Amino acid sequence: MKHKSANIINWVVVCINEFARNWKLTPKAAFQYLQANGGIGFLTEHYEAEHLLSIDDTVDDLSIICRNNGGNL
Repeated sequence: MKHKSANIINWVVVCINEFARNWKLTPKAAFQYLQANGGIGFLTEHYEAEHLLSIDDTVDDLSIICRNNGGNL
């Protein structure tokens, strides 16, 4: 289980950094936005499906989830 948790954490960090790059945010600002608008919860809850997609698809999904939860990017 420890190995799986490390994989999830590493993947979430990659997703945050790619989201930041896509929206021209700092990683800290991206994390705060994703945390406030349900993106981090979405990533951890749906890891099993989302990690099989491309990072670009995951960033698109994060954008939709956050918009649906009140985000304005």
